Amino acid sequence: MLDFLKAAVLGVLQGLTEFLPISSSAHLRIFPELFGWGDPGAAFTAVVQIGTEAAVLIYFRKDIWRIATAWVRSLYDPSWRGQFDARMGWFIIVGSLPIVLLGVTLKDIIENDFRNLWIIGTTLVVLGVILGVADRVGKNQHTIRRMNLRDAVLLGLAQAMALIPGVSRSGATISMGRFLGYEREAATRFAFLLAIPAVVGAGLFELPEIPHGPNQFGVWPTAFATLVSFVVGYAAIAWLLRYVSTRSYLPFVIYRIALGSFTLAMLSFGVLAA
Repeated sequence: MLDFLKAAVLGVLQGLTEFLPISSSAHLRIFPELFGWGDPGAAFTAVVQIGTEAAVLIYFRKDIWRIATAWVRSLYDPSWRGQFDARMGWFIIVGSLPIVLLGVTLKDIIENDFRNLWIIGTTLVVLGVILGVADRVGKNQHTIRRMNLRDAVLLGLAQAMALIPGVSRSGATISMGRFLGYEREAATRFAFLLAIPAVVGAGLFELPEIPHGPNQFGVWPTAFATLVSFVVGYAAIAWLLRYVSTRSYLPFVIYRIALGSFTLAMLSFGVLAA
C-alpha cells in the first residue's frame, strides 16, 4: 500500500511538472530523495511520462489527426506537400531525431551519471537563467505557422538537452523558440507536439526495465503513477496554454533558480546524497 501512496505522489509531481518549464525528471529525482524514498530510477521516470503524453494526445487530438492525415497524404499526393500541416509532420519528425539518436547512444550515461543531484541542481539554475533571458529578449514575431525546417532542427537540438535531468524538455524547447522570435503560445504548443515521439518512445523503450531495475516501485504502482500523471497532466496543459497567452515565464524562472539553489545547498550540508 505504501508503494501506491508513493506512486500517487510521484504521479502528481509528474503531471504538474511535465509541461511546465521546470523539469519533471528533476522533481522525480529530488523529492523522493528528500522524502527518503531513494531514486525511483530512469525507467520509472520514462514510463510515468507516458501518462502525461497520453494527456497531450487527447488534448491535441484534432491537431494531431490533422497533421498526421496531411503528412500521410503528402507521401503519395504531391498536391498536399505544400500544406502547412503536412510540413508540420516533417518538422516534428526531423525535430525528434536529435533526442532519439542521443538518447539511444548515451543511454547508460543518462541512466547513471546524469542523475547526479549536483548536475540536476546546476542545470535547474543555469537553464532557469537561460529561460529568463530568452523570454526577456524574445520578440513575439512568429506564430506556429511560421515554422520552417531550420527552426525545427534548432528546436529539436534544444529538446535533446533535456536528456540531462533538470534541463526540462519544455523549458529548453520554449527557450529556443523564444530566442527564434516565436510567441509564447506558439513556442509552448510546438514544444508539446515535438515531445510526443520522444516521450512515448522513451517510455516504451524503458518499459521492460520496470520489473527488474533497482529502487523501482514495481509494475502496478508504476501503472498507477502513470494514470495519476495523465489526469493531473491534462489539467496542467489547459492551464499553461491559457497562462502563457498573456503572461511571462518569470515565475517559473524564479522557481527553477530557487529549487536548484536549495538542492545544491542541501547537498553541501550533507542533507541530500548525490
